[in-house]
Amino acid sequence: MSSRTIIITGASSGFGAMSARALVDAGHRVFGGMRDIEGRNKQAAADFEGYAPNAVSLEMDVSDQHSVDAAVERVLREAGRIDVVVHNAGHMTLGPVEAFTVEQSAAVYDTNVLSTQRVNRAVLPHLRGQGDGLLVWVGSSSARGGTPPYLGPYFAAKAAEDALAVSIAAEVARFGIDTTIVVPGSFTTGTNHYAHAGHPEDTAVVESYQERYAGVMDDLLGKQARLSPDDADPQEVAREIVRVVDLPRGRRPFRVYIDPAQDGAEEVFRMGDRVRREFYRTVGYEDLLGPGA
Repeated sequence: MSSRTIIITGASSGFGAMSARALVDAGHRVFGGMRDIEGRNKQAAADFEGYAPNAVSLEMDVSDQHSVDAAVERVLREAGRIDVVVHNAGHMTLGPVEAFTVEQSAAVYDTNVLSTQRVNRAVLPHLRGQGDGLLVWVGSSSARGGTPPYLGPYFAAKAAEDALAVSIAAEVARFGIDTTIVVPGSFTTGTNHYAHAGHPEDTAVVESYQERYAGVMDDLLGKQARLSPDDADPQEVAREIVRVVDLPRGRRPFRVYIDPAQDGAEEVFRMGDRVRREFYRTVGYEDLLGPGA
């Protein structure tokens, strides 16, 4: 296994931090993208830099194209190439959809979807030029599985991210670029997704919903947690990302699932991906199913 140069977004905490360290442990040179590494993420950046010599904290605000471009330029300047991009940055929300302002909803979409477009526009010219690379998308079972209420803006954004990943996979295949979509389930412990979730600004609407939905969110989260086995480990997401990165080009799975609660997403995704494969074969573009197709 050769060492690869990897950029991972949202590396300050959660799946991003776990995956960045796991990839470093596997011998890769990892640039952990974080915003404001001299401010709010100063400690996280220092911790990652001190983790190993091949761990590099990278100033990258995925909501700002100039920041993304500067980050990618730094990696190319210091490492000479980029082999893997892990699209991990994301933000969860909790609350009735109606109570989120349009501006809040747009911000959720920006973080979970448009951020990947900014990074791709900065990185894909390089990957296309070298005729090799891997895009890893950290999606969510919520895009297709059991979808409890009060998480709508996040669910919608993750579904949009997935649709974008599927389209881009076919468009970059002839450039020798692989794609894997990682589908984590609902890990209610071991990450800070719920603790750091955004909440709606329209509190009057929230109060109206409380009249008929009081306690529903807490009850559902508790029941969702009980669906998962006691040994559900979010580190398994990081281990799967390492496994995919270390596989040869063309041998990587299009999707991998880490869903301890088994909310049904895998079943739906598998059907959709089968239809996609059959469609490409029917229209005579089977080669777009991947570099190894």
